[in-house]
Amino acid sequence: MGRISREGSCMKKIDHLGIAVNSLSESLPFYKHALGLNLLSKEEVSEQKVKVAMLECGESHIELLEPISDDSPIAKFITKNGTGIHHIAIKVDNIEEELKRLKDSGIKLINETPKIGAGGHKIAFVHPKSTNGVLLELCE
Repeated sequence: MGRISREGSCMKKIDHLGIAVNSLSESLPFYKHALGLNLLSKEEVSEQKVKVAMLECGESHIELLEPISDDSPIAKFITKNGTGIHHIAIKVDNIEEELKRLKDSGIKLINETPKIGAGGHKIAFVHPKSTNGVLLELCE
């Protein structure tokens, strides 16, 4: 991997932590009632084969991810690793620009072009081989 250029970088803050769960209905009460987090939205993201619940946590969010099919990335993650933290998402101003900058720096990407994620946001993933084992999501 070459030198990573910060020039032109538009990373801003942690947007959310993605947590893989077996069931939103079983997991939500802990986050809503025990922790007192505000549920912002629930939706199904067909392209990603998940149901998503987004909870407000200070300036960031917690995203609970329930697989809706056995071949979803979240189902595969749970089978391999169990439930728990799936990814960290960083908010960026311009995802296409950020992906190009990372690729040009030799960073391994899972998605070289953005996909549509929860809330209709553009998302793309950076490969854990480039991030010391952490799945990193960029979101705009």
